[in-house]
Amino acid sequence: MNQAAKIVADAAPIPTAIAGEQALCDHRGVLYLPAMRLMVVSDLHLEKGSSLARRGTLVPPYDTAATLARLAETIAHYRPETVVSLGDSFHDGEGAARMPDAFRDRLVAMMEGRRWFWIAGNHDPLPPDGVPGRTVDQLAVGGLLFRHEPAPGARVGEIAGHLHPGARVVRRGRSVRRACFVGDGTRLIMPAFGAFTGMLNVLDDAFDGLFSAERMVAYVLGRERVYAVAWAQLRRG
Repeated sequence: MNQAAKIVADAAPIPTAIAGEQALCDHRGVLYLPAMRLMVVSDLHLEKGSSLARRGTLVPPYDTAATLARLAETIAHYRPETVVSLGDSFHDGEGAARMPDAFRDRLVAMMEGRRWFWIAGNHDPLPPDGVPGRTVDQLAVGGLLFRHEPAPGARVGEIAGHLHPGARVVRRGRSVRRACFVGDGTRLIMPAFGAFTGMLNVLDDAFDGLFSAERMVAYVLGRERVYAVAWAQLRRG
């Protein structure tokens, strides 16, 4: 059996390749490309809690604080020159304007001295109010293309978000569901980073045609490491 067909525990981060570009999948849900000194994060959904509250659904108002704390931790670890946020960075078009000043100041401090790109998402198609950085529909860097929604069919070098991939694995009768990266060596879809974001099983129909089943690997996020899980080891549900 191919080694990729096993669940392989590896010290975080775990290396992968996207169209020949070496990258690191971090257990906190970010992707780092060492040669470019570039960090990628997706689907922050900042101010989702306040958005839900405005619509009558009361949830604990701690999502932005928790998401920014994790983001600051990863930036301090990798010290990237460039950060790309792959869309749905804010849960709605007014999220940036609604964000408390203390959170905005913390975000701006993280951005200082770095190139920062906001990829337009379906939740936040316009530039965020009062926040620096450059908003683009998509971004090409070398042989890679960063965008929010994955394009249909094979797309060599694409790194996308939007689908909030998650994996279900059964071992020794125990079922575990966790967020994950998913890729096949030619493209990669990022996990959602936001504190209040959910997951969509990578075996769902939404992922059909995006990856080669023979080469597809889910890089499952553990508490302290990433686990590489081959397509044959994944379960629906």
